[in-house]
Amino acid sequence: MTMAYEDVPFSELLHHPAATTRRLDTVRALRLRRRDAGDLALMRVDQMERDAAVVDFTSRLLAGLVRTENIAALRQALPEALPWSTFLPAEDVDTLLSELVDTARGAAALDNLTPIALLLTQWKHSAEIYADPALFAILTREPDGDLGSVSVSEVTE
Repeated sequence: MTMAYEDVPFSELLHHPAATTRRLDTVRALRLRRRDAGDLALMRVDQMERDAAVVDFTSRLLAGLVRTENIAALRQALPEALPWSTFLPAEDVDTLLSELVDTARGAAALDNLTPIALLLTQWKHSAEIYADPALFAILTREPDGDLGSVSVSEVTE
C-alpha cells in the first residue's frame, strides 16, 4: 500500500526535480515544506482527477440520500464521520446535513473543496461551544452574548 504523502523540503524539488518527482511513484503526493511560506502539495494530475471524482460522487450520493428521505440514516452515521457532531442539538444536526449537501454539491461543481472544509470548521466550532456549558452560557448571555439572527440585508450593508 502506498503512503498518502511524504514530506520533502521545497529546496529538494528545486535542486533535484527529476528525482523528487519520481517519488510520486510510491506516494500519492509530496508535501513541499517551505520555510517562509505555507507548504505546497505536488501530485500527479490523474490522482487529482480521481480524488475529484470521488468527491463529486460522494456529494451526489449524499444529496441523493437526503432527497430520498434517508435523513435518519445519515443522522445516525454522522457521529462516525464527525464525532464532534454529537454535541450539536438535533435541529442543528439537520441544518448541518442540509448545508453539507448543498455545499458539497456546489464545491464539487467548482472543483474547490475549500467551502466544505470551511463549513465543517464552522460547525465544529459550534459543537465546541455546545460541549462547554460555561462557554455556552457566556456566549448566549445578553447583551454581550448571542444577539440573535442577522438578516441578509444587515450582512450586505
